[in-house]
Amino acid sequence: MTPAKRRSRLALSAIAALLVVGTLTAAFWPQPTLVDMATVDRGPMQVTIAEDGRTRVHEIYVVSTPVAGMLQRVTVEAGDPVTARETIVAQMRPTNPAALDVRTREQALAAVDAAQAALRVAEADRNSAAAAHDLAETDLDRARQLAESGTVSRAALERAETNARATEAALQTAEAAIAMRQAELANARARLIGFDDLALSEAVGNGFEDAIPLRAPIDGRILRVVQESEAVLPAGAPVLEIGDIETGLELVVDLISSDAVQVSRGDPVLIEDWGGPATLHGTVARIAPTAITKVSALGVEEQRVSVDVRFDTPAEARASLGHGFRVEARIVIWQSDSTLRVPSAALFRDGGGWAVFAVDDGGIARLTQVELGRNNGVVAQVRSGLDEGDRVVLYPSAGLAGGDSVAPRDG
Repeated sequence: MTPAKRRSRLALSAIAALLVVGTLTAAFWPQPTLVDMATVDRGPMQVTIAEDGRTRVHEIYVVSTPVAGMLQRVTVEAGDPVTARETIVAQMRPTNPAALDVRTREQALAAVDAAQAALRVAEADRNSAAAAHDLAETDLDRARQLAESGTVSRAALERAETNARATEAALQTAEAAIAMRQAELANARARLIGFDDLALSEAVGNGFEDAIPLRAPIDGRILRVVQESEAVLPAGAPVLEIGDIETGLELVVDLISSDAVQVSRGDPVLIEDWGGPATLHGTVARIAPTAITKVSALGVEEQRVSVDVRFDTPAEARASLGHGFRVEARIVIWQSDSTLRVPSAALFRDGGGWAVFAVDDGGIARLTQVELGRNNGVVAQVRSGLDEGDRVVLYPSAGLAGGDSVAPRDG
């Protein structure tokens, strides 16, 4: 083999060896870890407590029966508008008499007979008293004539006048006894009235057909009809509920007691997921001083505190919202118009504090301790450790360490 061929073969072998070494080096050279990144910035921030709530009318008026009686079928329906003291929402009638058994009816009949007999005795007494009074009046007239002529003494005239007054009083007593016996007879007859004796009821004049109207106490809408069908009800039984949805609607949110202590009266409230396109606004109006034990869907007992929210949004913007509707409320317990923010997804625990992987200009992840303020689960307030514009790694993996080379996943 000539020296030229040998040199050529050595050159080719060297080139091939260099290519192999370069390929292996490139294949096994450490590559930067692909990560998601975000930038620390300044902007508005809110910390809220989110919880489901329900709407309710602050003052609900319950229309109830004023007396015991027969409620006629209620024709109004929930949602109908009513006017105070004008709209008749229901009507009542006196209760139908109860059925009488045989013994009770016979006792009532005997009472009627006794009352009739007593009335006849009273009428006889009145006739006797009337006759005695007529005789006393005649004797008085005769005594006056004889007294004028001097035939009888003055004492005899006075005795005649006294007798006339006594017989007049006896006649008035007899007439009063007749009125009393008539009332007893009417009472005895009333005991005979049964549910099948309505004609007798009308005959004795008890006004069975007189209706008792129930009128709306306020301007508003009917929220719920409690008793719709005709029924016999006692006094004070609820019939329907009326409220003013336009001006009296409010929101009730039941918070866990540990969240309720962070809420103050006057805190703004954002009302979402109520069915409308826009977010409604409200203000915390009252916080209940007592917690109530409730059982969650998982069977866990929780102490819940009722928080009342007043709507600030005009009624025209929430016209379709009614009583008992479900909404989602976010109570703002802290907010800032401009603060240094870092995504909460970049944070992780390091010892007893918080840390992030900050990415320098060379693409190296640096473990950085940070001091945080408020955290709403999306972004956290940065007090120290980071500056505006710093890049941080989102969702850092357990294999990532300080000093590792990283690159953005999106290129």
